[in-house]
Amino acid sequence: MSSWLRGSASSGVAFLRLAAGFVRASGLWILQNKNEIQAVIRVFLALAVAFGLSACASKFRTYKGPAVTFVQVDKSARKMRLFHENAVLKEYPISLGFAATGPKQFENDGKTPEGLYFINRRNPDSRYHLSIGVSYPNALDMAFAESQGRKPGGDIFIHGRTDYRGGNRGDWTWGCIAVKDRQMEDVYAMVRDGTPIRINP
Repeated sequence: MSSWLRGSASSGVAFLRLAAGFVRASGLWILQNKNEIQAVIRVFLALAVAFGLSACASKFRTYKGPAVTFVQVDKSARKMRLFHENAVLKEYPISLGFAATGPKQFENDGKTPEGLYFINRRNPDSRYHLSIGVSYPNALDMAFAESQGRKPGGDIFIHGRTDYRGGNRGDWTWGCIAVKDRQMEDVYAMVRDGTPIRINP
C-alpha cells in the first residue's frame, strides 16, 4: 500500500473512532431500525474517505498572483526571495548544504551551487515533501569538474524538510536549498519551470 493510502486509511480510522464516540454520546445507539443504523454508518464512512483524500491533496496549492519572474538566494544571509520584476513577493529563511561556504564544484562536496541557473523540473513525490529542481551542473560546472578529474554532482533541488531525521537545525542538506514544508507548498505553486534563479555567495 502506498504511503498516501496508508495515511488516508489511518485518518479514516481515526475519524470513525471519533464518530463512534459522538454516536454514543448523542444517544444515536437507540436506533433499532437496521436501515437507519446502516444509513448512519454510510454517512460516516463517506465523510471518513473525504477527510482522508483531502488530507492527501492538501500540499498542492493554487496560486493566482503575479508571476514569479526571478528567484534570488543569498547564501550568507540564508534567505531566498521570490520576485515579480523588482518587487519581492515572498522571502524565506533557508538551510543549505552542510559545507555551505563556497560554490559547489564536485559530487558529494556538501556545497550549494553559486551562479545563475534555472528551475528545470519538479517532483510532487519528493521524500522532502515537494521539490523543484535547479539546473546545476551547467556546461561550465561540468567542464571544470572534468578538468579536475572529478564529477560535478547534481540533483540540486529546493525542497521541504519532511523526511529529515537529523538533529542539525542549521545547514544539513547535501547541497540543496531547504525551507519548511508549508513554505515549500507556496514555492512549488508559485515558481514555474524555466524561472531563472541566482544563487549568491
